[in-house]
Amino acid sequence: MDERVPRDFETLRATILDRRETLPKRIAQIAAYALDNPDDIAFGTAASIAASAGVQPSTLIRFAQQLGFDGFTSLQQVFRERLRERNSSYDERLQALRAKADAGAGHRAIFDGFVAAASTSLNDISRTLDEAHLEDAISLLAKAETIYVLAKRRSYPVASYIAYALGKLKIRNQLIESAAGLNAEMVAFATPADAVIAISFSPYAPATIEEARTISEQGVPIVAITDSSFSPLAQFARVWFEVAEADFAGFRSLSATMALAMALTVGVGEKRRSTSRKRKA
Repeated sequence: MDERVPRDFETLRATILDRRETLPKRIAQIAAYALDNPDDIAFGTAASIAASAGVQPSTLIRFAQQLGFDGFTSLQQVFRERLRERNSSYDERLQALRAKADAGAGHRAIFDGFVAAASTSLNDISRTLDEAHLEDAISLLAKAETIYVLAKRRSYPVASYIAYALGKLKIRNQLIESAAGLNAEMVAFATPADAVIAISFSPYAPATIEEARTISEQGVPIVAITDSSFSPLAQFARVWFEVAEADFAGFRSLSATMALAMALTVGVGEKRRSTSRKRKA
């Protein structure tokens, strides 16, 4: 295989994102499907994948060749390897951490590993954050009557913090969660006068995507924090941010996401206070 051909999923993902603007329409369609549904690519048949993605089976071969592979089967191996890695149990991950600790300076090595991952994530977002997007998102959220906050699974701690901070700033908000299963009813209250902060990373939480879709159809503007222009959230969002989090021994950092969440929340508070002072003046 050519040395330039992506050999792991992260390199493959980066290659696809780098070329997304130049990919032919059908190739871009299967590329988006592949990044959103990597498990399906890993073990589906060419026919089933093509049907789900809405393309011809021959498009899969062209997609693989566009990336330098000799055929779809070779490309599929990268997705299968990713799945094997992601399916490692938490016990296996902890064993990896212990091995690193044994080879280094005990548990300090574990701590240093997480600090390094967090630092990498923070440096990346500091370098790549689009200031205009940040200003647009804060302006959009500051005008909202109610800010709805939407996230599940790994992203939930960030959503919980946003709701907490907005409450402390006396900004009306609603974290979309319900032990009684009333999420759909909560979503139905959102109007175009409101706004949503939605957070999800690959593999995207299906409930988050469906709720974001519903809210978007209600005409409610969405600010999304996600990891790819191919993310389903990106297509629903008025403004979206791409955040790439580093990991240590399979445990992925939320450092950059939390920093962005804090900036958005405090920025909204400052924007509202500034607007209020101008009105009084």
